[in-house]
Amino acid sequence: MPADRTDGDWRPALARSIVLRHDTVRGADLLLMPERAVRLSETGGRVLRLCDGSRTVGDIVAELGEAFPGAPLDDDVPEFLDRVRAEGWLR
Repeated sequence: MPADRTDGDWRPALARSIVLRHDTVRGADLLLMPERAVRLSETGGRVLRLCDGSRTVGDIVAELGEAFPGAPLDDDVPEFLDRVRAEGWLR
């Protein structure tokens, strides 16, 4: 059974076939896949840049909390990561 946002041990990382790049022309982060590209919001790109397999979801929330004090990250970040994982973009 795959880990979900309630699993404190999950250390999200991009799937092996996915590359996160910054497109300077568009001024946005892109997820590049074999036959698809997804343009991310600034926040989405910032969250996914922290998904390197070394941080737990809690670590990611804490690190973002330092940059965005008072933001509702405890629910928003895990929900975003669950959606991205459901797409197959995270492992």
